[in-house]
Amino acid sequence: MGKTNGRDGSERALDEAMEDRAAGGGLLDRRIFLGGALGGGVAAGTGLAVSTQAEAQGLTVPPWMKAPGSNFVGYGQPSKHEAKTVRTFAHAPNVPGTGSARTPHHLLNGTITPNGLHFERSHSGIPDIDPDAHRLLVHGMVKRPLTFTLEALARYPMESQIAFIECGGNSLGLYGEKPPQGNAQALHGLVSCAEWTGVRLKVLLAEAGVAPKASWVLAEGADSAGMSRSVPLAKAMDDAMIALYQNGERVRPSNGYPMRLLLPGYEGNMQVKWLRRIKVMDAPAMVRDETSKYTLLTKDGTSQQFFFPMEAKSIITHPSPGLTMRGKGLYEISGLAWSGNGKIARVDVSADGGKSWARAALQEPVLSKALTRFRMAWNWDGGPAPLQARATDSSGYVQPTRAKLIADRGAKAFYHFNGISSWSVGANGEIVHVYA
Repeated sequence: MGKTNGRDGSERALDEAMEDRAAGGGLLDRRIFLGGALGGGVAAGTGLAVSTQAEAQGLTVPPWMKAPGSNFVGYGQPSKHEAKTVRTFAHAPNVPGTGSARTPHHLLNGTITPNGLHFERSHSGIPDIDPDAHRLLVHGMVKRPLTFTLEALARYPMESQIAFIECGGNSLGLYGEKPPQGNAQALHGLVSCAEWTGVRLKVLLAEAGVAPKASWVLAEGADSAGMSRSVPLAKAMDDAMIALYQNGERVRPSNGYPMRLLLPGYEGNMQVKWLRRIKVMDAPAMVRDETSKYTLLTKDGTSQQFFFPMEAKSIITHPSPGLTMRGKGLYEISGLAWSGNGKIARVDVSADGGKSWARAALQEPVLSKALTRFRMAWNWDGGPAPLQARATDSSGYVQPTRAKLIADRGAKAFYHFNGISSWSVGANGEIVHVYA
């Protein structure tokens, strides 16, 4: 591309995008992250890259280039410099193993969660299961009750699916009257995404022969809590999977080793870990975790049972609390969006507390019932700025404001919080959680 007046085409295109404000608060046109002519010129003239004459003549030789590095290990580990990229966890008083561990979304990027950072929710600790002794029983309203070993399941046709899992209690603190303080991990860390590989549940059910009057299945885990949930037969015969692998390796113990139930888009509590039994039934079993818990409280005080899909939701991960901004200028606003009802169709971002919105760029591939990364260019002027994101899914559902969600459900709701959340960037670059 030829130059004009000393400036090439990519630099001119960047100037045009910088001038083309997509919304208030310094949000820029999403073309900056959609490739094309801007691909090579985003940092040009912005001060993001530092160059000196000495460096241009030759880089210095750092200490690690002067001696051989470490040897191979059996299982690769993160760099020692990433020691802070870990899950945070808490358990119920005097009940070790009962609680949750949260994914550090503010320290990650992309859409796939590393296995060691995938969120965890346990009701009675992680069982130490001998895979050779473990069995999966399929029984109830079937013609032929069947028992599967891990080796037997490995002979069935396998498939892979990228899917998010979100705890029904993720973000529950935002139902509170005052905004809880914490980062993206503390407030929204009970959601993760992985590539799951295993056998479709419908294949096993078809082999067992489901009775015509059956309409539900009961899934039971092999932990000491006997974690169990009822699942509509229609879901079991659709995209439900007996997951044996997570991101290419065997499912981690904290996520259900040697096998777990995967129900793409449904609340995490239903996706029973350490799966040992599938019972086909003609009604829900009304077990503890679908009667005393995991029901959605409505505004009039009644509970709505069997509210399964996790509705469209988004969070901004960069910038966010714990990631102090170092001076005004060009930044990327980035985050995650997901929906249990299908694909994310669009994400809009606001840098003025919802007064104006701009459409963000979605990172491909955009998959159904999986985390989607969105990106927005932002020229921060160094002043206070409330940041928000709003997701719309392929069904047309639009993520509601927090006020609208509470107006519909009441202030005593507990599960399935998917209202718009807000970070406030201060003039000093520090970021806190607010209600906007």
